[in-house]
Amino acid sequence: MIFLYRYCRMLEEGSFRGRTADFVFMFLFGGVLMTLFGLFASLFFLGQAFTIMLVYVWSRRNPYVRMNFFGLLNFQAPFLPWVLMGFSLLLGNSIVIDLLGIGVGHVYYFLEDVFPNQPGGRKLLGTPGLLKVIFDAPEEDPNYSPLPEDPVGEPGQEGWGEGEHRPGHEDQEPPEDPQDQNAQQR
Repeated sequence: MIFLYRYCRMLEEGSFRGRTADFVFMFLFGGVLMTLFGLFASLFFLGQAFTIMLVYVWSRRNPYVRMNFFGLLNFQAPFLPWVLMGFSLLLGNSIVIDLLGIGVGHVYYFLEDVFPNQPGGRKLLGTPGLLKVIFDAPEEDPNYSPLPEDPVGEPGQEGWGEGEHRPGHEDQEPPEDPQDQNAQQR
């Protein structure tokens, strides 16, 4: 669970910053592909495979990050999914689920980051427009110009916090404090 939170957060704040629809599409693409492969391999719990997929995509997009595994092993980030798979093997777990996560993560990474940058390559994974409408902020109109605002009363502007100064009421005196009147009468 910690891996899922950590690497999901790092992906969202890093390579998917400002691209929420693409992030959701990666989830959907990975989930559908894992479910299809899981049906053929008779795997029913795919949570660990999904986590390994996220770790794989993060590690490939951050190849120069140095990692440390239990203070014993230092390596570059692209080896992290393989180290986790080796650790699963040492614990006596089946590595089929880890391989499924690595495989699906590699398919996504290849189609999204590698193939479009090859000669003659093009982007094969396009985020559907519906997801962009739902999750991404609308693009700003380049011809839009906001109406000028009166700077009085705006935080960080001249005159902010100096009482009841309102446009059209500059000639009025601010109301006197009743405590000051009591002090003057004594």
